[in-house]
Amino acid sequence: MRVSSAALACLLAISVAGCEHAPGYPPSPMPRPSEVTDFNSLYGSNCAACHGANGQGGPAIDLANPEYQALVDDTSLRRWISNGMPGTEMAAFARSAGGMLTDAQVNAVIAGMRKAWSKPNVFAGSAPPPYAQNTAGDTTSGQQVYSARCASCHQSLHQSPNQDITSSDYLALVGDQALRSIIIAGRPDIGQPDWSHLNNGQPATPLSAQDVSDLVAYLGRLRSASSPVQATNTAPDQSGQTGR
Repeated sequence: MRVSSAALACLLAISVAGCEHAPGYPPSPMPRPSEVTDFNSLYGSNCAACHGANGQGGPAIDLANPEYQALVDDTSLRRWISNGMPGTEMAAFARSAGGMLTDAQVNAVIAGMRKAWSKPNVFAGSAPPPYAQNTAGDTTSGQQVYSARCASCHQSLHQSPNQDITSSDYLALVGDQALRSIIIAGRPDIGQPDWSHLNNGQPATPLSAQDVSDLVAYLGRLRSASSPVQATNTAPDQSGQTGR
């Protein structure tokens, strides 16, 4: 049976059109990487490896913690995402700093975190210590705070290797601002209480802003005794604040 060229062309067009809807066939047109602004896509590709698939359970701070989301402002988040966080493994992700994300994508990540993980009135009227350190810390007082509020869980390396926050190995990876954020907001994904609770969830006398600064100073002294990271952490950033 002879088939006309027009009929063959029609059959070919139909078959090609059908392929476009086959499972696994990429969308048309494929967006350029710089055009992706979907939060889940951006977070999964750039953040999940360190901060956990759902913002928690990773080696870095749990971004899904509503207290952390309430504590940190957009300007700080934008700075860390764009330029990295000194004293930690947090790399720079903005194109302007050698990363892959556009300014619009950085903003999309921040907006997506706020929408997914912020919680209204999470502090229930309490006023936590400020996110940024604005007073100098005293290492002697910090050691006393550590003994009273931290040592019962964060024992010696021989007793509790996964919780030894005085280890130089741990402190070399965690800058002062990261320590401060964890002390204030806690890490509920691993059972770390916030500044106003004990590890069993019971309320405690809240740590003051000075207590937190002293505690960070004490841990920073332990770090600087065996690592050069502390010098980086105390360098003022462009806003004039010290520590990250």
